[in-house]
Amino acid sequence: MSSTSLSAETLRYATIGEPPSLDVQMGTATIAAMIGQHMFETLYAFDSKYDPQPMLAAGETLQDDGRTIVISLREGVTFHNGKEMTAEDVVASLKRWGEFGSRGKLLMANAVSVEATGDYEVTLKLSEPNGAWKSMLAFPNGGPVIYPAEIVTAAAGEPIKPEDYVGTGPFKFKEWRANRYVELERYDEYDSLDTPSDGYAGARSAELDSIQFIPVPDVGTRVSGVQAGDYDYAEFISGDLYGVLKDDPSVAIHISGAPIFGLMFMNSSNGPLKDNFALRRAILAALNMEEALRVSVGEEELWDANGSFFPKGNIWYSEAGTESYNQGDVEKAKTMAAEAGYDGTPIKLLVSTNYKEHYDQATVFTRQLADAGINVQMVVVDWATLLKLRGQPDQWDMFVTHHGNIPDPILLTVMNDTYPGWWATPEKAELNATFTGSADPEVRREAWSKLQALIYEQVPTVKVGDVYSYDIASPDLKGMWDQSLIWPHFWGVSK
Repeated sequence: MSSTSLSAETLRYATIGEPPSLDVQMGTATIAAMIGQHMFETLYAFDSKYDPQPMLAAGETLQDDGRTIVISLREGVTFHNGKEMTAEDVVASLKRWGEFGSRGKLLMANAVSVEATGDYEVTLKLSEPNGAWKSMLAFPNGGPVIYPAEIVTAAAGEPIKPEDYVGTGPFKFKEWRANRYVELERYDEYDSLDTPSDGYAGARSAELDSIQFIPVPDVGTRVSGVQAGDYDYAEFISGDLYGVLKDDPSVAIHISGAPIFGLMFMNSSNGPLKDNFALRRAILAALNMEEALRVSVGEEELWDANGSFFPKGNIWYSEAGTESYNQGDVEKAKTMAAEAGYDGTPIKLLVSTNYKEHYDQATVFTRQLADAGINVQMVVVDWATLLKLRGQPDQWDMFVTHHGNIPDPILLTVMNDTYPGWWATPEKAELNATFTGSADPEVRREAWSKLQALIYEQVPTVKVGDVYSYDIASPDLKGMWDQSLIWPHFWGVSK
């Protein structure tokens, strides 16, 4: 059971805006996932190394080479309406997520069946093994949170209404006053795990009486509100304010542990880079990522020139291939381009004006490549136009974008054969079959290292580096963390 507080404490959180819905199975809005995680729980949850650990599940066994997954459930867990959670609720929730949820088909499209094989046991049968199954069941953003069966069955493909926001988490829904706040209150009957809190895994203790999530779209108002004590926490503060705020005693800075990272995709379907991996490696050799990050992001505390597709400390972190990252060697690139048969043909770099970081990085790279004798022509458009043009192989040779944090490499866009760039080589297919075909974490990690090495060999995309957003909070909050994984959470936090 969660501990109780003698004095009523409400935490006031200034958000960037109003959430679209808190039915988190049905959408991937960051703000909905951040709020929803306090009310709703998944079968598994990520620890600080992004390793999924049992949450509502008690454990699992795999049969038939990973095609059959038998999940045992914790007993005595209650929903906010007082009903005990059983396998019936889990099955109904997984079926709705698989049919209508934002990410459900990534796992459930290959589900032969999901059924209750006991009051506290669920059996999921897949047509093919899916090594990412546990990560998918742990990811609450557009993920398989568990509702009472009667609620998800009645809702089907329609968003669940606020009065039916019934979960198993340490806080429960209280009210939603449009454009004023969403309020959650402590659930006194919460049945916490007794394992140590680690990332999102382990014990969850509701120390606060309530949390109000207040939409404050203007970043200046969010900052001044925390400074004045009107808000206890404010999210997504702009990088240009970091230098001032880091020395301000009225605020505490919390840098996200979940970086976003810039990517420059190569065209594997058309043009001079289509299958000229040697020319791609020449382009990579010319790029100084630290310069691009310094120009586009600024403060060094907010970026990391990291060539791994996952940050240090993550279970997927690998240095495979990264000796080719951040070389910034113009003369080497010039020699490599000549050996690759490059004849000065213009290379079209598609970039958007909407994301200043994209444009700044593209400008730096264009100059660096010019110094290496590689003729890059920037095609500058708005984001909507870029999204349209990147689907047309004859319109570009490289384009700039970025990627958010994900729990498993299978969710990386470069791993999707149909994502613009269209990287689908036999070498990729062979390694990917090993990667997705095993449920053994060690086998999958080794296969991912080989895939990352292949990315640096065939260069379907170039990673720029990790960029970290940051939030600010009142220094009076107790139990706060130095870094959040993906979204800040407020179990274990008090005022």
